[in-house]
Amino acid sequence: MKIYTKTGDKGTTALFGGSRVPKHHLRIESYGTTDELNSYIGLIKDQKIHDGLKNALIKIQNDLFTLGAMLATPPEKEALKSGKERLNIPKINSNSIKFLEDEIDYMNKSLPQMTHFVLPGGHTTVSFCHIARCVCRRAERLVVSLDEQETLNPDVLKYLNRLSDYLFVLARKLTQDLSAQEVKWIPEKY
Repeated sequence: MKIYTKTGDKGTTALFGGSRVPKHHLRIESYGTTDELNSYIGLIKDQKIHDGLKNALIKIQNDLFTLGAMLATPPEKEALKSGKERLNIPKINSNSIKFLEDEIDYMNKSLPQMTHFVLPGGHTTVSFCHIARCVCRRAERLVVSLDEQETLNPDVLKYLNRLSDYLFVLARKLTQDLSAQEVKWIPEKY
């Protein structure tokens, strides 16, 4: 398989099913930002962290590829009127969301209760988590905009929302595991 096809040289790209859209299309921005998020999660996974967390991040990376495939599939190519799928791609579903919720609950068991917002930082790995969380929120905002134009599977939005929560809790968990300091945000009084 050739890496370069030259089909995008004029600023368009193909969606699943063959239709072409401009590379700045909201659908492309949505799955492109999801891909960027996946890269940051790979960066977190490559740090010195517990194997259980690495395994969870690998699952999340696979789920993000699935989510990207869902976003790369226009509604007219997703299903036939008979209810049968036109393109047979895996789907993010309630099990994917429950996995994130279970991981959040598991990590939260060992963390002190939050009493303040926390400032990102304290350790490079923790900072990577906060960057990933921010990219996840950007992906979520783009997907919300896309959903206003073309109705998407509601599990896509739920997954991204829950994933940003997961990344925040992961940052707190890694702060603890790496013996870093969690810096509380305490607004200055003027």
